[in-house]
Order: sequence, then structure tokens, then C-alpha cells
Amino acid sequence: MRFPLLLTIATTAFAAEPVIAPLGNRLLADYFAREVAGIEAQSLPIPGSIAEWKTQRTTMRKQLAEMLGLDPMPERTPLNVTKTGELEHDGVIVEKLHYQSMPGLYVTANFYRPAKVEGKLPAILYVCGHANVKAKDGTPLGNKTGYHHHGLWFAQHGYVCLIIDTVQLGEIAGEHHGTYSKGRWWWMSRGYTPAGVEAWNGMRGIDYLVSRPEVDAERIGVTGRSGGGAYSWWIAALDDRIKVAAPTAGITTLHNHVVDGAVEGHCDCMFMVNTYRWDYDRVAALVAPRPLLICNTDKDGIFPLDGVYAVYASTRRLYKALGAEAKIGLQIAEGPHKDVQPLNTGAFAWFERWLKGADAMATFDGAAKKAIEPEKLRVFASIPNDERNTRIDEEFVPAAKAPDAPSSAADWQKQRDAWMSALKSKVFAGWPREAGPLGLREVGKAEHDGVVLRAFEFTSQEPFALRLWIAHKAGATPEQLKLIVLNVLDEPGWRDFARMMAGPFAPLFPGVDPKSADGAGFVDEKKMFDTQPWAMAYVAPRGVGPTAWIGSDKQQTQRLRRFYLLGQTLDGMQVWDIRRAIAALRATEFGKPELWLQSQNAMAVNTLYASLFEPAVARVDLHNPPASHVAGPTYLNVLKFLDVPQAAAMAASMGKLRIYTAGDKAAWGFASDTAAKLGWEKAFELRDPVAAE
Repeated sequence: MRFPLLLTIATTAFAAEPVIAPLGNRLLADYFAREVAGIEAQSLPIPGSIAEWKTQRTTMRKQLAEMLGLDPMPERTPLNVTKTGELEHDGVIVEKLHYQSMPGLYVTANFYRPAKVEGKLPAILYVCGHANVKAKDGTPLGNKTGYHHHGLWFAQHGYVCLIIDTVQLGEIAGEHHGTYSKGRWWWMSRGYTPAGVEAWNGMRGIDYLVSRPEVDAERIGVTGRSGGGAYSWWIAALDDRIKVAAPTAGITTLHNHVVDGAVEGHCDCMFMVNTYRWDYDRVAALVAPRPLLICNTDKDGIFPLDGVYAVYASTRRLYKALGAEAKIGLQIAEGPHKDVQPLNTGAFAWFERWLKGADAMATFDGAAKKAIEPEKLRVFASIPNDERNTRIDEEFVPAAKAPDAPSSAADWQKQRDAWMSALKSKVFAGWPREAGPLGLREVGKAEHDGVVLRAFEFTSQEPFALRLWIAHKAGATPEQLKLIVLNVLDEPGWRDFARMMAGPFAPLFPGVDPKSADGAGFVDEKKMFDTQPWAMAYVAPRGVGPTAWIGSDKQQTQRLRRFYLLGQTLDGMQVWDIRRAIAALRATEFGKPELWLQSQNAMAVNTLYASLFEPAVARVDLHNPPASHVAGPTYLNVLKFLDVPQAAAMAASMGKLRIYTAGDKAAWGFASDTAAKLGWEKAFELRDPVAAE
């Protein structure tokens, strides 16, 4: 059997790109606003009692831990604390040390204490924002050196303070910018965010603090600015040993991030993998009812004031319901996104009040002054050979192990059910809860040289109205057709389809220049219709062809990150579009013939997953699909449960699956072995690519 569209894809290209109006951009902006509004409508639930809140908080805390890659929590292995030196400055002793939050994951730190310690002191865990401080020779000194003035202030005022480096800008340079600029979209598929590493490193920092003889374990606070503000939230939300929190410039609303574009100023450490589709007041709520001060400046472009206040107001309602309204505060200082003294003094006063019991009107020397040469705070003379910091993104969240082929049909059914459950609840949880009306309507019909092309529109998900084209032999009735093949188009596939059809059928291709369509492939399409009682259908999911959005590579990156913040991915929502296209096709008069699906490259995998939810599909043909989600497509959390070969086995168990690949066929071994062992090997075929003609 021949499929002319796909035969030409590898060898054809537009002489000129089709003209694409900015419709896709407008649709996408509308979509993001709708999705954010839907999440906002699920307001933070206000408990009726402390007991009810404790139950509610337990569930929410577990969800947050999961979204940070911390469920189950990693083993609390020995910290292996190593002190590499110390220095004295103005009555303060600064210890230079490192610990391992897990074996090989090094956290470089400076521990500040008064030179004279009498009794147990309150302690501060200070988590750093992004301060890129280097020695004259370019050696990273850690962002702890950029914030050392905070440690000095606390130690000079009767606290001990542990300042810890982050992965991104520590003395061992790891990575925070995986999706921001490095193209590591597999982070999403792995369920990984560096926010989880920073939260874990901070929690292990508390383990270290409570081991120190100077520390009063009942008086521990956390603070930090910018990135450190975000980590303060994660740590305080997850660890009750934090008694007081003052996150600074570390939180705002989903609306600010997704609709207003604040996401574009943030690296990945600021975000959880939003499986449960939270707005950020739910993170703030997990600190309740402990003393909490939310600090921000009034001209912060990446933590806008309206969003900061909205988080505060929502969280304050919870505190009020818990009878703890006096324990939440809002400190707003004038200024941009910078470490300004008014923010510092507000946080200092908060800790004085809640960790020391100081009067709210008490005065103190409020200035935090930088006074130590950064190179003096360096911990490592050389980087340890066993460090995992530079590859922790590959190891922090365990990937599902490649399973063996099941030994029986019962074992297979159990495994398949578990995977389907995970897909529904953890991978595609961002799909609409209800499908909604298709709104199917025919928008055009034309005939050329014995071929009829009809165009339908349907609503996949507001506001995306997608077009479904159906081509067949002129004069053929739907009752005469034995087969219809739905071709799911990626961008190259859309270009080839438009090149083939947009010339003679121009009215059915609004926005496409007919001059760019030379009809390549049309003769083969016509021959197929002349010899076989088949029809061919075509759909371009959102973001492809008619609904493509235009802009730079950087803009595209930030759009993909917006999906992520909504608890979705573009690829995952395209799977939904394919399902809706199948429903639309079934709703037409062409819905009765046997239905096959066909696609190529990463879109082929989207088509594969769509077929798992559509049992009426008789066969799926995939051309050159990637054999792992590491290469794409990207779905939230999927690699925690399964990879593409397991999905292929699931599809094969439902009917027939053909994979045309020039890659390593051994990569599909699980599907092949499972099919052979369970006696449905004829339902799964691996073939060489179809030769181009």
C-alpha cells in the first residue's frame, strides 16, 4: 500500500513558504488566558478548622513534593560535612564547608556564627539568588559570596546563619536553564525541575543546622531573594522545622507568568512540574499557620506587584480562617528586582520579632554590608572527582526501568492498566475534563481532475477551531469506501499537503499562497483513488499549519514553557487534538469505513498515544518515530512510568501497528518481544522506511 503524501515528504519543500497570518498568535494568547482563568477559578480552599487544614495540607504537601521530584523523598544519607577552613571578620567566625545532600551531590556553604556563643541561638538558612561571582582567574566562587552580607548581619545580631550555594551558580556549576535556553525538553518528560534539587539541598541544610550545638532547633528561619525567594517557599512549604519564613522576590501568580510573560525572565528553578495545575497561592498556603513575611519591591518586572499582592491576599484569607492573621505580613519596598536594603531590614525585623520575641518597635542596626573579599569564602581548592552536580538532572528523578516482556496475558493487562492510569492522571492531566461540543461544520467542497476535497472545521478545545480535510475519488459515496486514513500532519507534512492541494483547491486553504503549491504528489493521490475504495483525511493539530504561531526561536521556547506552567505540554495537547479529529471524522458521513492513522517523526508518537484512547482505530502507521521521549515528543512525567516502546506495545495489543524506521530496530525490542510472547506478533511490524519515488 502506498501513501503518496508521506512518500514526498523527504524530498520536497516549498519554493516559497505559505503566507501564515498571525491568527495562531492570537489564538494562543487567548488560549493561555482561558487556561489561567480556569485554574484561578479553582480557588484555594479555606478549611473550617485547624484539623481540617492539617488533613488538607498533608495532601497538598505530598502533591508539591511529587511536583518537585521528591515523592518519595530521597534517602537521608550521611551528609559527610567537611570543613575546609574558616576566617574571622568583625566578631564573626565564617566556616567554609561542604556537605553532600545525597552521595556526590555537593553543597558548598559558609556558616556564620558569633565569635562568642552563649547558649543556643536562633538559626537562619539563607538560600541564594543568582549571583554569578568568579575569581580573577574565572573560577566560580558560588553565589553564597554575593549574599555574604546577610550572613554577617545575622551573626552580628545573635544568630547563626548557613548560606548555601545553588546548583546553577555554585562552586560546581550545574544547570538551571534546561528548558530556558538549553533545549532540554526531556526535563519535562522526566518530571525533573532543578527546584526539587534546591529544595532538597535546603532541607539537608536544616539537617546540618540541627546537628550544630549552637542551634536552637525550635527557632529556625529561612529566607533568600529572587531564586532564593523561590527556594525559601519550597523549603518552608515542605519542612515544618522551618518556624519562620521571609521569602523575598520569589513568588507571583500564574497569570503574571503565563499571560503577562513573567516566565520569560525566569529559569527553571523557579517552577514545579505543575501536574496538579496549581496557582502559586497553594505553595504559599503550605507555610500556614507559621509566621510568614512576603517581601517584594514595587517595580519588580519578573515578580509584578499585582501578582505578589494577589498571592498575599489569598494566603491571608487562609491565615485568618486559621486564627493566625497576625502571623502573615507583606513588606513592599521601592525599587526594581534588586537586593535593596529596605527589603533586608523588613526581613530582619520579622525574624527579630518571631524568632527572638523582640518588640515590633525595637530598633537595630538595619544595614547589611558587604565586607569580605569573595575569594576568601571559597570552599574547594579543587573539584571532587565523584561530583554529580553537573549531571544531577539525569539522576535526581528516577526514570522508569525498561521492563521485561510480560510473562502472561494477565501480567500484561495489569501492566497496561497501570500505564493507562498514569497517562490519565500524571501525564495528560492537563486535558479538558469534558470534551465539549465539536461544533462540526462543513466549510467548503471542490473538485479537480477527478478528486473531491472537502473541508470541515471542528472545535478541539476553545479557542482552537481546527480544519479537517477529506479527499476521495469524484463520484464515490461514503458507503462505497472501505477505508479512510487520517494523516496527522507535522509542519513539514503540512507544507507538503498544502503544496499538493492548495493550488487546485485554493479556497479551502485560506492564508496559503496558491503560487507556492505546484501539485507535487497529486498524481499519486489520484491514482490511489482510481484503484482503491479509499479516502484520505488530513488534520494539522494546534501550532501546525493554519494555527502556527510565528516568532523567533526564543519566543517559541517561552511559549512551550507557558504550556509547562499550566501542567501541559504542546505535544500533549496535540495528542488531544488528534483524538478530537478522530471524533470529528467519525461524526461526518465518512465515519463508518475502517479507520487508520498515519503520521511521521515526533508527531507520529503523538498519534500513537492518541490511538491508545481511541479503541476503534484499526491500524496505526508511524514513519520514523523517535524511540524515546528523551528525543521527543515531550509529555509531563511520562518517563517516570514508560517510554515510547511501551506505548507501542499497548497500541499493538489493541490492533495493528506498523513502524517504518531507519533507526535501531532493537530500540523497539519491548514491543517486539511482548507481541511475540503474547501471540499477537502479526499486530506489530517493524519495517524499513518507504522508499521515496
